[in-house]
Amino acid sequence: MSRRFMGNSLGIAAIAVHEPDWSLDNGWFGPEMPRKFRHHTGIEARGISLDDELTMAIAAVRRLVRQTGCDLADCRGILLVSPSLIPPSVAQRYLGPAAAACERPGHAARALVRRLGLDRCRAIGINWFCSGFARALALLDDRWAPRGLFGDDGFALVVVTNRISRITDYGCRQTGGLFGDMATATLVAPVTSSRYPVHFTIEHAHATKVGVARPAFDFHVADTVPVPTPAGGSRIDRHRLVYSLDGMAIADAAPRAMAAAVADALAATGLSGGDVDHVVPHQAGAGIVRFTGMQLEPLGIRCPPLNGMTARTGNVSACSIPHALHHAWDDLHGLVACPTTAVGSPGRAEISRGCIILRSTADHDRPNSAAA
Repeated sequence: MSRRFMGNSLGIAAIAVHEPDWSLDNGWFGPEMPRKFRHHTGIEARGISLDDELTMAIAAVRRLVRQTGCDLADCRGILLVSPSLIPPSVAQRYLGPAAAACERPGHAARALVRRLGLDRCRAIGINWFCSGFARALALLDDRWAPRGLFGDDGFALVVVTNRISRITDYGCRQTGGLFGDMATATLVAPVTSSRYPVHFTIEHAHATKVGVARPAFDFHVADTVPVPTPAGGSRIDRHRLVYSLDGMAIADAAPRAMAAAVADALAATGLSGGDVDHVVPHQAGAGIVRFTGMQLEPLGIRCPPLNGMTARTGNVSACSIPHALHHAWDDLHGLVACPTTAVGSPGRAEISRGCIILRSTADHDRPNSAAA
């Protein structure tokens, strides 16, 4: 999907990041941590939130308001992305009706709007795991912008809130240390907005699912799971609903999937690899990002991808791209490609892949422009 109608085009005006206060380093795992884990992933520590997804989302929005001075009365809609909410097929199998209802992204989105006092604000919730941010921007650009929902001074918020720690099997050698918790809030406005000038126009955004040889992701109940505590110790969960992941299969597929997503985006926009000035990929792990860069070279993309963002955060799933954009904000100019990949629905032989193409604006390129 790509549109060139400037009257309806959208851009990113600002990004705020909320990180948990508690950071768990690799030492907690002891000998259970594989020796090559840090080399392959780049992860040394990861954030763990004691707050739930909704509380984290509110913290990210409030941080955005403090940083930008934006008026939430101008917010026309919130698109909430939460990769740590349990998918309906799994929730219905393992949870009671009331608990399962609370896992629905739409339920969480409406709760967020109410907590922020924005009763007339649109609210949509999705999951899409690590591809959630790309999917959210695609929905805004494809469905909301053409309908003129923003008006002259309105904006939308894409809020990503990720607490995968609550569904992690910390006793699993392969997956226990991969993910960290985080929340981000991204202010998306029309490119014509004078009240909320955009720094990056959204040239293209898409996310789709493709088939793979076999399922690589599911959920199950694990018994006697060690769970870290803030004091550095651990407790035992006798029965814990956790995700399971074939890490080797994902690591093999992810670089090719992200390169294919970039190729799709370039074809859709009529751009070439030589037009790309920066690559800000999903930070799935240092090794995956390195191999993604190699897969991008045949497309004519020579700039090395941003890497190393997992060191103190872990893989933060759908927060990854907004977090990386926020981190590199002042250094990004020209055309920026942001590919992502993720697991598909639990138990299905599929993965997702997507890409966002951004272009810096005159407001962003101007010296001393406001940071995200």
